[in-house]
Amino acid sequence: MTATAEARSEIPSEPLLVSRTPDRVTLTLNRPTRHNALDVATVEALHHVLDDIDPAATKMLVLEGNGPSFCSGFDLSEIDNETDGSLLLRFVRIELLLQRLFRAPYHTVALAHGRAFGAGADLFCACQHRFAAPDTTFRFPGTNFGLVLGSGRLAARVGIDAALALLRSAKAVDAASATTSGLASEIVAISERAERLDRLAREETPIEPETFGLILELALPASDQNDLANLVRSAARLGLKRRIMDYAAAGKRQR
Repeated sequence: MTATAEARSEIPSEPLLVSRTPDRVTLTLNRPTRHNALDVATVEALHHVLDDIDPAATKMLVLEGNGPSFCSGFDLSEIDNETDGSLLLRFVRIELLLQRLFRAPYHTVALAHGRAFGAGADLFCACQHRFAAPDTTFRFPGTNFGLVLGSGRLAARVGIDAALALLRSAKAVDAASATTSGLASEIVAISERAERLDRLAREETPIEPETFGLILELALPASDQNDLANLVRSAARLGLKRRIMDYAAAGKRQR
C-alpha cells in the first residue's frame, strides 16, 4: 500500500489512525507512550469505525499498533477514578468489540509486534489472520484478577488444553510458540508486511456476510452469548477494582 493510494483520516482525539483504500481499511492504535493500552476513547473509536464499514465494499481490515508494541492490554492509568461498575462496562465494550472483529465477513488481519498482552492479545486472537513479528510476546493475565475475557475464542484458535495453559501461566510466550499453538497464524517481519497483505488480498476472497455468519454459528454455536455471560459473571463479582489494583501492585513489586 502506498501513501498516495491512501486517504487518511483521524479520530478527533487520535487514539486511532484510519487509512482507507477502495477495498481496505487499516486501523493503527496510536497511543505509543502507553504501548497502545485500551482506554475508553480507543475502544469507542474502534467501534465507530466498525459501524461505518460497508461489508460489501470492504475486502480487508488491518489492525496494527504504533510505537514499540501492538497493544499492552487494558489501560490502568485512570484506575483510581474507576468503580466496579465502570470497569464492568469497559470490559463489556471490549468483549463486544472482540465479537464484532471475530464475526466480521471481510478479512480481519492483526499485525502484532512487541507486547500483545491481556485485552491486546484478545484483540489479536479475534482476527482471522494473525501475523506476529519475530519480537512479539503474548500474555493473558486476566485470570490473575478473576476476569474471563475471550476464553472461548482462544480455545477455538488453539484448543482447550493449550488455552488453559496460556490462561494459567503468568509467563509471556514468544512468536514462535504462539505460531506453533495456533494463536498466531504465521511470523511475518515488519519489513515484509506490505507484501504479505497484498498477497493475502490476491489469494483469498471474503465469504458473503450472511453465509459467513451461518458458518461461524455452525462451528461455534452461542459462543458470543457464552463469552459475554462468562465475562459479566466474572467481572460482576464484588471487588473487581481492588483485584485489578492488587494485581498491578504485585506486578510492580516483581519488576
